[in-house]
Amino acid sequence: MSVQAILLPVFAYVLLVLIILIELGRRRGQAVKAGEVGKDASLRENAWPDRVTQVSNDFRNQFEIPVLFLALVAFAMFTRKADLLFVVLSWVFVISRYVHAFIHTTSNSMVPRLSAYFIGVVVLMVMWIIFAVQILLAV
Repeated sequence: MSVQAILLPVFAYVLLVLIILIELGRRRGQAVKAGEVGKDASLRENAWPDRVTQVSNDFRNQFEIPVLFLALVAFAMFTRKADLLFVVLSWVFVISRYVHAFIHTTSNSMVPRLSAYFIGVVVLMVMWIIFAVQILLAV
């Protein structure tokens, strides 16, 4: 598998994180301009309006489970274990993160949001299991 094919899902994921960051800045700016937050907003997360906290929570969420994905991509590249299945599963994981982020930052509907999250977690678990088996069995 080419380096480009392996890293393209990572680049797509980084783009998602940057989009969320820009949206967070936009919403915070709007809240400040509207006078909806006071000086304590820099010290207390709950000082922000819900629409800002919603995106802030999603941004923070992008540095939880996805860290395992990013580490796995690096390990798989280093050990040359990133094959076509790995790339396909990477795309499924990244797409699940986009769906999760979209729901989290818009309707925040729990059932579809948790479904998207669950799909991503299961795919990531499968990726780690396959990788571990390949490394431990020297496949």
